[in-house]
Amino acid sequence: MKQRRVVVTGIGTLNPLGNSPEEYFDNLEKGVSGVGPITRFDASKFKTRFAAEVKGYNPLDHFDRKEVKKYDLFAQFALVAADQAVKDSGLDLEKTNLENVGVIWASGIGGLGSFFNEVRDFVEGGYTPRMSPFFIPRMIADIAAGHISMKYGFKGPNYCTVSACASSNHAIIDALNIIRNGQADVILTGGSEAAINEPGIGGFNAMSAISTRNDDPQGASRPFDRDRDGFVMGEGAGALMLEEYEHAKARGAKIYAELCGGGMSADAYHMTAPASDGNGARRAMQAALLDAGMKPEDIDYINTHGTSTPVGDVAEILALQATFGDALYNINIGSTKSMTGHLLGATGAIEALAGIMAITRGVVPPTINLQNRDEKIDPKLNLTENVAQKRDVRAVMSNTFGFGGHNSTVIFRKL
Repeated sequence: MKQRRVVVTGIGTLNPLGNSPEEYFDNLEKGVSGVGPITRFDASKFKTRFAAEVKGYNPLDHFDRKEVKKYDLFAQFALVAADQAVKDSGLDLEKTNLENVGVIWASGIGGLGSFFNEVRDFVEGGYTPRMSPFFIPRMIADIAAGHISMKYGFKGPNYCTVSACASSNHAIIDALNIIRNGQADVILTGGSEAAINEPGIGGFNAMSAISTRNDDPQGASRPFDRDRDGFVMGEGAGALMLEEYEHAKARGAKIYAELCGGGMSADAYHMTAPASDGNGARRAMQAALLDAGMKPEDIDYINTHGTSTPVGDVAEILALQATFGDALYNINIGSTKSMTGHLLGATGAIEALAGIMAITRGVVPPTINLQNRDEKIDPKLNLTENVAQKRDVRAVMSNTFGFGGHNSTVIFRKL
């Protein structure tokens, strides 16, 4: 049986670089940093006092007061990005069989802010159990997928993928395979995260995982730089409307790109650190190439996981070299986390959009803050340093790797 093809027909996002795809793409191309002092809470007592926050967001611009009480911030972000993607796709909900439209959404943590606020109120209230009836629904990671399906009446496959920072790519891969297998014609997929709060920053500080460059927040996310000292926390959401190719053509939908492959693997190595030789990452990338029916030389741009951690960046470069060999010298490599920070479970979604930008605009976004390349990294590799590069991008690979040893890779190509 001929395998069904899957294309992207709608996109949406709000993230540290913009509250729409167009604003996001413009700032990516310009090399803008979305990092600044934390405003969501008083961070003066924390080792890290900066993050990449969504800017200019007012929930009352999108929801009434009763709705705001029901939704954790991560779910609000999900609904806003999803609404952009639905509208952008042009899908006529009255003429579409909504039983064949699904939602597969990702979040690494879910409603961490709601959990923290409820427990804090419980303790400060003298341990009186006056819990909000919305506490559990606000907290659970799968609720965003549920809210999206209820808003639009999407009755197809509906669930959440949770695999730390690999979550969004896993959601995208699941959506790809479900459409390929004929279990749905359309799936809204992506991810959202809102962990810039006391437990989020404090927890990652305790692990020494995030940067403490408080005197230079905008320069703190510096993938592949010898002076990197950890990632920068980000927040937001990214959404992609995926659709079976013939279904999209029949309704005259605009098509951004084809989602043509996905690969997954496990390090089976350590709770938080990647295998130093990048073995798990290599196997995920090789699986994605095989799934897409592509060769290393077919890829023009790789958006790396590139978090700006001492071990992770070098391990990923080693995995790239093992996967691509000499073909790697002709590929643009980069990390958009240098601008957006790290959106944890949502990072794969907004980085998939960055890949789509490269394909549609013919521009590879830069890796900013790369002043002194790590000596362990081959100087001949093109890391798209500090300035965007124009290029005819035929195919993009995007990597995401998560705590627990979860590796996921997706590939998009120009039709």
